Amino acid sequence: MEQQQQPQPPRFGSLNSEQGWYLSAQELLESEEQEAAPLLSRLEAPAPGRRSFNQESSGTSFGFSVFNLMNAIMGSGILGLAYVMAKTGIIGFSVLLLIVAVLAAYSVYLLLSMCIHTAATSYEDLGLFAFGSPGKVLVASTIIIQNIGAMSSYLFIIKTELPTAIAGLLGEDHSGSWYLDGKLLLLITSICIVFPLALLPKIGFLGYTSSLSFFFMVYFALVIIIKKWSIPCPLPSNAAVQYFQASNSSGDCKAALFHFSKESAYAIPTMAFSFLCHTSVLPIYCELQSPSKSRMQKVANTGIGLSFLVYFVSALFGYLSFYDHVDSELLQGYSRYLPHDTVIITVKLGILCAVLLTVPLIHFPARKAVQMVLFSHLPFSVIRHIFITLVLNAVVVLLAMYVPDIKNLFGVVGSTTSTCLLFIYPGLFCLKLSTEDFISRQKLGACALLVFGLLVGIFSFAVIIDNWIYS
Repeated sequence: MEQQQQPQPPRFGSLNSEQGWYLSAQELLESEEQEAAPLLSRLEAPAPGRRSFNQESSGTSFGFSVFNLMNAIMGSGILGLAYVMAKTGIIGFSVLLLIVAVLAAYSVYLLLSMCIHTAATSYEDLGLFAFGSPGKVLVASTIIIQNIGAMSSYLFIIKTELPTAIAGLLGEDHSGSWYLDGKLLLLITSICIVFPLALLPKIGFLGYTSSLSFFFMVYFALVIIIKKWSIPCPLPSNAAVQYFQASNSSGDCKAALFHFSKESAYAIPTMAFSFLCHTSVLPIYCELQSPSKSRMQKVANTGIGLSFLVYFVSALFGYLSFYDHVDSELLQGYSRYLPHDTVIITVKLGILCAVLLTVPLIHFPARKAVQMVLFSHLPFSVIRHIFITLVLNAVVVLLAMYVPDIKNLFGVVGSTTSTCLLFIYPGLFCLKLSTEDFISRQKLGACALLVFGLLVGIFSFAVIIDNWIYS
């Protein structure tokens, strides 16, 4: 009797309603010159209802693609890097940040290489091709946790900075007032602003407003440079002082070149959290004008390089402003010593507005991933749509409300999901999908990236948990 054939994941050269068109098996065996050709121009035809990507004029320019990638990279992580520099030293921080940036660019290279093989246009699709449906579910689940951590870090900023911004605008002492209670303000803004925006069926205008976040992060970095000379050294004990002239002659104001302790375990996870953009790389590639592997790699290298520069400058001047007293969320230091400074207040208000518009935007891919993991076999339901949004919003608000320090969010999420998406999955998928010999340069690099991600993730997570237990 003939055995019933087991269902297989979509094959190359077949059309699937969810995944679109894929390359034929013969194309997989083409030479390196063929692999360098634009991915989407090698597809036989676009899926029904999709526009053709072969028209170069319809794509996104190189400059806008770099901007989109930098917008995906830069976020709340910039607020924690000065603290990381205080726990690793200037040279130690510089070396670690450079290593993470280079590895981030290399992992993008591996993702693009696998994209050439499979014609996948999303991170989840690569998981599908590598390990079938379990691989796709694993990647989607990782993205859900990563997005929840990112949203929690943004709402944590609302909890800590909205009360100080209101107090700075009022000018007088209003301590004890309900409108200066961070948890209450977080709950109000989540119910009145974040949740209604997250329920919207389309996110077009939120996509435009999220660009404000990028500009405010750059503005934040410029203000940190300027305000370095408004913070005294040594720091005064009077938290109500507004303006000072810098005095760096004290022995307490010496910058450490190297410094390692248990707190240094937060370094690479926070950096990985800050550089994570890999879920956006393939969609940006699909929209790139004249899309090719080398052109998209230049976009990634440029975006990661410019983000490295902004990160390093903001961390350096933030650290040189407060030295060992820098807060894990950098704005808290400025709230303490420059509470009524007009420029600092504008930075806070700008970042708070950007956060309120970015959090609902992150809800959309998180909710989509939840529906794919748990309810992919069911048709769309408005009730389920509202329920998933409500549950996600509740989880995120509770995390932001009761996590005592933003470094805990950066550390746990960075050492787990960020490390997986940045280091482990690209290396693992390359080892699984690449047809090259194991001793080839690409597979050896993928293996090194995988081992690095596993070691850093496990070690950092273990030290962070140990700190929690014994602190």
